[in-house]
Amino acid sequence: MIVYPCAKINLGLNVVSKRPDGYHNLETVFYPIPLFDVLEIEPSEKMTSLELKGKTLDGNPNENLVIKAYNTVRQKYPIPDVKITLDKRIPSQAGMGGGSSDCAYTITSLNKMFNLKMNNDEMRDIAAGLGADCSFFIDPQPSFATGIGEQLTPLPFSLKGYWIAIVKPPVAVSTRDAFSKIVPKQPKERCDSIVLGNINEWRNRLVNDFEKSVFEIYPSLYDIKKHFYDLGALYSCMSGSGSAMVGIFSNEPPMIRGEYYKMRL
Repeated sequence: MIVYPCAKINLGLNVVSKRPDGYHNLETVFYPIPLFDVLEIEPSEKMTSLELKGKTLDGNPNENLVIKAYNTVRQKYPIPDVKITLDKRIPSQAGMGGGSSDCAYTITSLNKMFNLKMNNDEMRDIAAGLGADCSFFIDPQPSFATGIGEQLTPLPFSLKGYWIAIVKPPVAVSTRDAFSKIVPKQPKERCDSIVLGNINEWRNRLVNDFEKSVFEIYPSLYDIKKHFYDLGALYSCMSGSGSAMVGIFSNEPPMIRGEYYKMRL
């Protein structure tokens, strides 16, 4: 079975409060975009394995979320060994959810391959135990996310017809460092209500709380955001805690130097 895990962007991100478990309660809008990894899962007569292709990933492959997802499903259901091949195309450490998407698509693929008959709620529960935003990718659609990102409410809006540009600079933003400088607070406006309004108002109303502290450490990210606006973006932001910078345009934007992606939604 071959599937194509998609990326996402965050439209607004508010850090609302600190939780007793050390995590933070968030409010954000997740939006799926047509940038994909390639994930192939096939039965194996040997031990379960993961082969990585494409973009280089740090760390032990056995600690990859794809393997963790397989092991978690296997604890609940007697599935056989498999060979997993993952071709990484979504940039890592970018705030675009590539690893979380691979994790969720592994769960849904195993469910289909072995007829496990899990419904979406059960698969979301498994995904939530593996990563904060993994649940979103079980059925990726525009959603208002709360809690640590696992509580999802679908939103009736679409960016179809708009262009999106993404620059991933050679910067790895530490999530720990990003959170360390955040003072949680209730936002003046919820980002879902802003997103459901006029896109021409997003620039002045839709905020990512991480930008202030991250831009102080990496001013080049702010420069990209400013450049997007200079090019005519309707809205520009950092996705999640970074470091991918996003611009949304009415018309096709020009090419930009560096690791760059553009697509029509």
